[in-house]
Amino acid sequence: MHNIFRIVVWTACPLLLTGQTAEELVARNLEARGGIEKIRAIKTLRMTGRMQQGGLVARIARTSMAPHLLRQTFTVQGMTQIQAYDGTLGWQISPFEGRKDAELLGEDDLRGIVEDADFYGPLVDYHSKDNRIEYLGHGIVDGDDAYRLKVTLANGDILNYYLDPDSCLEIRIEKAEFVRGAVIETVTNMGSYKKVAGVYFPFSVEFGGARQDSDTFSKVTLDQVEANVEVDAAQFRMPVAQPARSGAKER
Repeated sequence: MHNIFRIVVWTACPLLLTGQTAEELVARNLEARGGIEKIRAIKTLRMTGRMQQGGLVARIARTSMAPHLLRQTFTVQGMTQIQAYDGTLGWQISPFEGRKDAELLGEDDLRGIVEDADFYGPLVDYHSKDNRIEYLGHGIVDGDDAYRLKVTLANGDILNYYLDPDSCLEIRIEKAEFVRGAVIETVTNMGSYKKVAGVYFPFSVEFGGARQDSDTFSKVTLDQVEANVEVDAAQFRMPVAQPARSGAKER
């Protein structure tokens, strides 16, 4: 295991017994993150950082509000793409595609942003979200042991969590998304955990296709995570396109 994953040495997750349940593993993970009370005490988050893929570097920002409001921006060479979810509608502004006005997200993109907008994540209050969990025993991440937890979301997508046996924090999530009969598989690796408002967040995230070489993954490095900042809920709502201004009347 990379040393970065050993930064957090947490006694809440000792060696787990063979007969443990998925519920116990979820409880240990939430306690390792800071405890359910501190997790629920956070109502808004603002994250800023950069994303690198090959030679491309972009500034990114993510603002979210409980229970399911989300706005994400991606800025390259002075142009900013926006994706947002207001709890009902998902929308985007895509200047890289020559579009300056907001437009509704397609079915596939909407599915993804709805999942991402779950402020506390699929493990918190999983029963009320109709998510199902299963303990799958041990797995291997980068040659080291990890605990595996399968989460089946209410929409049918599957997340396989790999938890560090020392810290009990997530180090990898494998996702299988079912879209119109096809399966889209992705892998997300997390590390460099730091505590914000009493809760641990990963400041380093790498993600890509399940069958891609790790060298082709996109890497997100967060510079700052702010909790319980003042957030205007209006920024999550889809802006109304302004009508074109008519030309001056002829004299």
